[in-house]
Amino acid sequence: MARVVVGLSGGVDSSVAAHLLQQSGHEVIGLFMRNWTDESPTLEAECPWIEDSNDALLVAEKLGIPFQVLDLSSAYKTRIVDYMFAEYQAGRTPNPDVLCNREIKFDLFLEAALSLGADYVATGHYAQKTTSEDGMHHLLAGADGNKDQSYFLCQLNQTQLSKALFPIGHLPKPEVRRIAKEAGLVTAEKKDSQGLCFIGKVRLPDFLQQQLSIQTGQIIEVSRDSDVFKAPSCGQPWPLKADHGTVVGSHPGAHFFTVGQRKGLLVGGKPLPLFVLATDVAENIVYVGQGEDHPGLYRPCVWMMPGEVHWVRPDLALQPGESLEVSARIRYRQALVPARLTAEESGLALVPTAPFKSVAPGQFAAWYLGDELIGSGIIHA
Repeated sequence: MARVVVGLSGGVDSSVAAHLLQQSGHEVIGLFMRNWTDESPTLEAECPWIEDSNDALLVAEKLGIPFQVLDLSSAYKTRIVDYMFAEYQAGRTPNPDVLCNREIKFDLFLEAALSLGADYVATGHYAQKTTSEDGMHHLLAGADGNKDQSYFLCQLNQTQLSKALFPIGHLPKPEVRRIAKEAGLVTAEKKDSQGLCFIGKVRLPDFLQQQLSIQTGQIIEVSRDSDVFKAPSCGQPWPLKADHGTVVGSHPGAHFFTVGQRKGLLVGGKPLPLFVLATDVAENIVYVGQGEDHPGLYRPCVWMMPGEVHWVRPDLALQPGESLEVSARIRYRQALVPARLTAEESGLALVPTAPFKSVAPGQFAAWYLGDELIGSGIIHA
């Protein structure tokens, strides 16, 4: 049997992962990652790292396994939080959960686990892994379609996958809770965590204002009939300018808003809700349109730059001029849609059969063959 270090988060999923590994005869070690301790940006009673650490300890004691706390807060600030600030400052919308897995859980945490003599690290992700005879590791969607978290693992590489175990990936969530209750684990009825990875629920504007300044600018409404939306091009943002619409309000900074956002605009008196169509951080303008069916919310293609494309399956990487039929999503929990990937010298185009809605530069697009996630990329436009 193997020595496995489990990332005990203090939640039910990682608790059951540890329990199942122990039941299978593995030597299990529990390790809690302390990545964020600043409570200032969090909502009241929503900074749970101390409670989570205590719950993780109680689970380890119940299972009779060694337990340690690993402080990665300095690296987390550098690799995740500073990255988030920089992306928002540039007018892009980052996904810290994807970065947490690539940079923290399956990098620094993995290194720490290997230093303890671990053969594998395990997490409570709803994802699955198989390994074929040729040694290729395959990242598969979790069996529970409502909880599938393979998207959050879309930046892992073959080396990281070779050391990863996902013990609950084949189970539905209700079954995980049943197992936890039957095993007498304190986390059996605990609510799932929400908010930013390792930080918790935050008021995002308050969090961003720790480093990004308030800069009052114009909110400009653009009609759905504008010629700007009639000839969209792949790889280019909407060519919106101030004279394409009407000023309907003001905002505290374009870098605080993201495409598709509805809340926080504070503009009333419209027949239909306003949605953010685009932001221009250089001119500090937020462009909006009425209704969730506004043509400015839909894009027939997303574009990824060559250096921002990652293949979980490197053997399937496209060369310029090659194409591949896949299924794809551009955010977590979005239904997979059929799409065509086409590689060019200047980047990679992902063209869905029906236009993507609310495409936010900086987010990750992920593509699949069947249930297998084979690659991902940062959306450029």
